[in-house]
Amino acid sequence: MGYRFDDLKAACQDDWARYIEHDFVRQLGAGTLPADAFRHYLQQDYLFLIHFARAFALAIYKSRSIGELRHAYDELKTILDMELDLHIDYCRAWGIDEQQLSKLPEARATLAYTRYVLDIGARGDLLDLHVALAPCLVGYGEIANWLNRQSFTVRGNDNPFDAWIAMYESREFQDAMERERNWLNASLNDVTPARFHELTTVFHDATRLEIDFWQMGLDQAD
Repeated sequence: MGYRFDDLKAACQDDWARYIEHDFVRQLGAGTLPADAFRHYLQQDYLFLIHFARAFALAIYKSRSIGELRHAYDELKTILDMELDLHIDYCRAWGIDEQQLSKLPEARATLAYTRYVLDIGARGDLLDLHVALAPCLVGYGEIANWLNRQSFTVRGNDNPFDAWIAMYESREFQDAMERERNWLNASLNDVTPARFHELTTVFHDATRLEIDFWQMGLDQAD
């Protein structure tokens, strides 16, 4: 029996839980996150998504079959046509226009995470790159679903961050998450134990960088 995406999560389950259940996420779900912390996160996440789109463009370049090309293209379209557009609209609602966003400096946590993903993509193969991207693409969908199961989560107009949860619980994003999980399940099925160990290192590193990204938002760090 081969490996699956859930085996990657199990290999770093403590850090995966710290990522999914981070204080930033909890406060966002409860509607108690400081507005300045959320605004700082929004700005940095916009910059992150640009590099995330570049990483999926790299995945298109590294693809060796029509199926791989289509999968990477579909995920890139989700970022460009849904996530980034909604992000820009959301930032505007928080008093941040696109011109301001384009001039923002990257925080150190943003630099560390995005350059790590792009470096893995440049040095490794297509599977390395997808594994490095998975904590974000799969993780955000899981976070929205996790929040919806928690008694402390507030939905609707009583939560100023409700639109964020709605974005990642949307059918379009959940479909993108499932496509990525299915692709990873199929790709991991035939890897050797030694190769899986390499991939768990990539996944673990990316997950820890996601934790740092939440903390950057919470601390409003540069």
